[in-house]
Amino acid sequence: MSDVSILGLSLANPVIVGSGLLTDQERNIRRLIERGAGAVVTKTIHPNPPQGLDERIIRLPVGMLNSTTYSKRPVNHWLGVLRSFADDGLPVIASLHADTPAELAALAKDVEGTGCRALELGISCLNEEEGLEDDNPDRVYAYTSETRGRTALPLSVKLAVGEGLQDRVRAAIAGGADAITLSDTIGGAAVVPETGRLELDGVFGYSGPGLKPLVLAAVWQLRKRGVELPIMGCGGVGSGRDVADYLSVGANVAQVYTALHTDMYETLERIVAETRDLLGPPAPAQVGTVEAAGI
Repeated sequence: MSDVSILGLSLANPVIVGSGLLTDQERNIRRLIERGAGAVVTKTIHPNPPQGLDERIIRLPVGMLNSTTYSKRPVNHWLGVLRSFADDGLPVIASLHADTPAELAALAKDVEGTGCRALELGISCLNEEEGLEDDNPDRVYAYTSETRGRTALPLSVKLAVGEGLQDRVRAAIAGGADAITLSDTIGGAAVVPETGRLELDGVFGYSGPGLKPLVLAAVWQLRKRGVELPIMGCGGVGSGRDVADYLSVGANVAQVYTALHTDMYETLERIVAETRDLLGPPAPAQVGTVEAAGI
């Protein structure tokens, strides 16, 4: 396995734990890194944490629906946690979002002050009140460029596969993104057999194996069309084979999340081991160091 780098971080392997409920606690993040994650993305930090929401997860035979949004923990809590991670040199990527581009830029500046080395902009959350109806190139550019104007930290913009992806990727690049994370959840639904109503009473974020073919195609097409920006492939990763498939079509690393909802640490260790078997042993890496080559 050759050297792996993304967003200026030199990683021990290309398996990154994606943002979600499992990465909403410092303890979990530290243990995930101890158990082999190349890096971990925090639950999305927001200046106005959601209050009183009925956030739930519904397991499906082929993945998961969730009605979650952002971390309920306040920004000051996260700033302290991120400072602790930075002090220990841990490969942690802070996921951020806010109600306006200016608020996101200010949050990014505060996070930069903790010593955190990399950001992921979680601007495409399907479960927001507005959903993805307003997730257009102008919005992507506004959030990305405003944030880039306030921080020098390497940042990835997380987007969802679907209509207009090429234009949204171009907008992120024009706004100053250093990488793209693909894909965020997409709209999904399940029916309650007893009532005929939709689970969670609506359409919410789907993640799991059904996403993988869509994201593989999207990454391959982006590379074919000349997009050179680093890509973090995300969707349906549950084995080392899935990681290798993402790398084969042009992703630089792969994020795993939904599969970790079953036997979190053991599942991660298995995926990392399978990845190592397929790609070879890792080259020596200095965890937490910054390398310009990853940008």
